[in-house]
Amino acid sequence: MKRREFVIKTSIGAAAAALPSALVGAEEDKNRPLDMVAARGGSAAEMFDRGIAEMGGMKRFVKKGQTVVLKPNIGWDRPPEFGANTNPELVGRIVKHCLDAGAKEVLCYDHTCGNDWENRYKISGIQAAVEANGGKMVAGNTESMYVECDIPKGASLKRAKVHKLSVKPDVFINIPVLKDHSGAKITSALKNYMGCVWDRQWWHKHDLPQCIVDYSTFQKVNLTVVDAYRVMLEYGPRGKSPSSSPVVKYQIISTDPVAADVAAVHIFVSVAKEFGKGKPYELGDIKYLKLAEAAGVGTCDLSKLKIKRIEIA
Repeated sequence: MKRREFVIKTSIGAAAAALPSALVGAEEDKNRPLDMVAARGGSAAEMFDRGIAEMGGMKRFVKKGQTVVLKPNIGWDRPPEFGANTNPELVGRIVKHCLDAGAKEVLCYDHTCGNDWENRYKISGIQAAVEANGGKMVAGNTESMYVECDIPKGASLKRAKVHKLSVKPDVFINIPVLKDHSGAKITSALKNYMGCVWDRQWWHKHDLPQCIVDYSTFQKVNLTVVDAYRVMLEYGPRGKSPSSSPVVKYQIISTDPVAADVAAVHIFVSVAKEFGKGKPYELGDIKYLKLAEAAGVGTCDLSKLKIKRIEIA
C-alpha cells in the first residue's frame, strides 16, 4: 500500500519541531474517516480541539444521552509539571467536548498507585479540571466498585476484578500520558488499562507484557488520546523532578490503541534523542506491541491507517 503523509500547517514557527517522520499513513481515501491524528506544537487543549475536529468531531464517538467514561492516568501524587499523570487541561477539554456532543454524563476515574486516591485526584489537577467542565470524579480505590470478569482471550490473565465503569461502557476514552516505565520500558495506551483492575500487582508477577495484552482484548475502547505535552524520559513511572519531563507538545488521537502506542514510541524515541535523556527504544523492545497485534487488538503497521499530521505554532 502506498504511503502518503497528510499535513496541516498552522502558522508554524521556527521553534516548532517536526513530528517524527514515521507517523505517516496510507494513501488518501476521501470516503474513509481518519484513524489517527498526530499533533504537535500547541497547548494540550488546542491540539485536542484541532485533532478531534479532524477526526470528525466528538459526535463521531459520543451519541446523545450516552454515558462517557474517561480513564486518564492519575496514579501518582505529583503535580502536572512532573509529567507523571495525564495533563489536566486535556482531560477537562475532553469532558467539555463529550458534553457538547450530547453526553448524558461524563465520569472519570483511575485506580491510583496509593491509597490516598483523593489526594492524587486533587494534586494532579485532574479533579478540578473535570469538575470545572461539568464532569464527575468516581472512586477507583474501593474494592466494592470492582466486579469479577472473565478475560476470554487471556493467556495469562484469565479473570480479573474490573472497575464497574469499565465493564460494557457506552463510550470509553483512554487518556494515557506517555512516559518512561521501569517495568514496561514505556507506558502509554495499553499499559494505562492497569488502572482499570483491582489487583494491579498480579500483572507484575505474572508476565506483565502478556497481562497488558490479555486485558486489552477485553476492554472496550472508543478513542485513545495520548498525552505527550510533557514526556517523562527518566525515573518513571513516578518521576523524580520536572527536569526529567520536558515540555514537547505532542498528542496522538486514534481509534486504534496499538497504533497509538506505536506512534507514542516514535515520539518517545525522538524526544529522548533531542534531549539526550532516556533510552531510544526500538519497537521490538516494547514486548506487548506485537503480542497485542497478534491478539487482534490493533495494528503496529501505521501504513495501514489514514493519518493526518497537524503542526501548530
